[in-house]
Amino acid sequence: MASQQGNDSGPGKRTAGAFDVRFIIGGLLAVYGLVLVIVAAVSDDGRSINLWAGVGMLAAALVFGAWARLRPIVIPEDFEADKKPAIH
Repeated sequence: MASQQGNDSGPGKRTAGAFDVRFIIGGLLAVYGLVLVIVAAVSDDGRSINLWAGVGMLAAALVFGAWARLRPIVIPEDFEADKKPAIH
């Protein structure tokens, strides 16, 4: 029996979309990375740790965004939003 690999989000499949936690984390990393790059650009103290940390955060944000886009979370067809999970 072969395991399902690849993109499961075909036509008619519902995905988490913008509420995927990977988009949220990637967005936060992008904002913080951009702030650090701007701080490094206007700073004249000669240290480049802000620049490298900002570039690293921007790269991580791109990885999270690509990951969420290429492998989206597919919501099962029988999922009901008002159904509460059982507590064990």
